[in-house]
Amino acid sequence: MRTPGHDLELTAGFLCTEGLIERREQIVSLDYGKTDYGKTKNPQASDNIVDVRLTETSLDPERTRRNFFISSSCGICGKASIEAVKAQGIRRPNPNFLLDPEVLCTFPDTLKAAQSIFDRTGGLHAAGLFDAQGKLVVLREDVGRHNAVDKVVGWALLAGRLPLSDYALMVSGRGGFEIIQKALLAGVPLLASVSAPSSLAVRLARETGLTLVGFLRGRRFLIYSGEERLQPQTPRLTNPQPQFPTRAHS
Repeated sequence: MRTPGHDLELTAGFLCTEGLIERREQIVSLDYGKTDYGKTKNPQASDNIVDVRLTETSLDPERTRRNFFISSSCGICGKASIEAVKAQGIRRPNPNFLLDPEVLCTFPDTLKAAQSIFDRTGGLHAAGLFDAQGKLVVLREDVGRHNAVDKVVGWALLAGRLPLSDYALMVSGRGGFEIIQKALLAGVPLLASVSAPSSLAVRLARETGLTLVGFLRGRRFLIYSGEERLQPQTPRLTNPQPQFPTRAHS
């Protein structure tokens, strides 16, 4: 279950955020509803089928086993065990990425303004990739927020832009454990959400050095980990003059 659109990005991103591939070069072919590695069209196939051929990958069936592969619900639910969720090879994100809190506070309005399908339906999640100046680089929507993240990561992988070490990611909804894992595998140093993260997500963010922001609404937010990346970039007066009248005492 997913919202149709950007399905090749969804597939590529899913393979990346599951730890099965790391580079665009590992994908030999990626297309809709084909068999024999793209040579013959499958007459029974529809746009709900994507065929992928990889050059190489390390597949551990037990670690990647699920009761379902891609759905609109929380992506962690189908995992065989909590240990299997902790993907191998997670690297600590870029420690030199800095973001002005004033810029961070612009993310929600920018994200909402770009959600064209949400405007018509009111029922989709979104994931948006921002640079340090607050520019929205890419946005993807889906009925499942983790699918939206996979579409963003897939876009970056197919464009040869991984790792996303100089970008921030914002998601609608809450920042769950699997969203954190996907961000880390894509190299994202800062993740923000409009709602609360889970306690497991907070623990993973703190263990790996990811900056995790929750309840980003208007000019307010909570920092759960990695507060050192949020630094004002504009100079401030050391002794600012008061902006309100003072009362003299006799």
